[in-house]
Amino acid sequence: MSQVEGRNPVLEALRAGAEINKIFVQRQSGGSLKHIYDAAKQAGVVLVETDRKNLDNMSEGRPHQGVIAHISVEEYVDLDELIVRSKMSPHPLLVVTDHIEDPHNLGAILRSSLAAGAQGVIIPKRRSAALSPAVSKASAGASAHLPVSRVANIAQTVVKLQESGYWIVGAEAGGENLFQTKLSGPLAVVVGSEGQGVSRLVREKCDLLVEIPMQGPLGSLNASVALSVVLFEIVRQRL
Repeated sequence: MSQVEGRNPVLEALRAGAEINKIFVQRQSGGSLKHIYDAAKQAGVVLVETDRKNLDNMSEGRPHQGVIAHISVEEYVDLDELIVRSKMSPHPLLVVTDHIEDPHNLGAILRSSLAAGAQGVIIPKRRSAALSPAVSKASAGASAHLPVSRVANIAQTVVKLQESGYWIVGAEAGGENLFQTKLSGPLAVVVGSEGQGVSRLVREKCDLLVEIPMQGPLGSLNASVALSVVLFEIVRQRL
């Protein structure tokens, strides 16, 4: 069982048709949770009213905003299944995270990936944030809509994606100018960890490295922000 916390993540889980066991809501919350009440009633989901102290004790992530949902679903999808789903799209696009450890960064990556039309995100099993209430909250509900695959080895996964017809694009300093690089066909964008960037072994396996031209004294962007820039340059070119 997984847990989703916060009004927008819970509402998005309802809209996505997630198999929700129960939704716990704070008593006397008034009309602020009306959309969740209405969506839960329409979906036939049990609502349990409780006090704020109990919700505080249940909470595992960021502020729950008076609502927590218990969901009985498999959180991760098999990599082969994710590839099949992606290749069914006219514009296959996957995101690969190379050891993103901050759950808020991972949540932001899920949100940007969904907004850019990616079909899924791939994360490693070790040295990485996993799906959690904090990630769901940071994703603003995107985690309820976007498939996530968890793999043992990112470098091997990159090779598998190449064998499946994907062009692997690493977001890394020292690469080609992002805005002067043609990005077409099935793509998998690799974003590295907050401190180290894309690991050496994974970097060597990328078909292409791209960097964002930077202005001013700062030499880099937050990982989720950098990924967003790359993803929406892909969207721009595809449009």
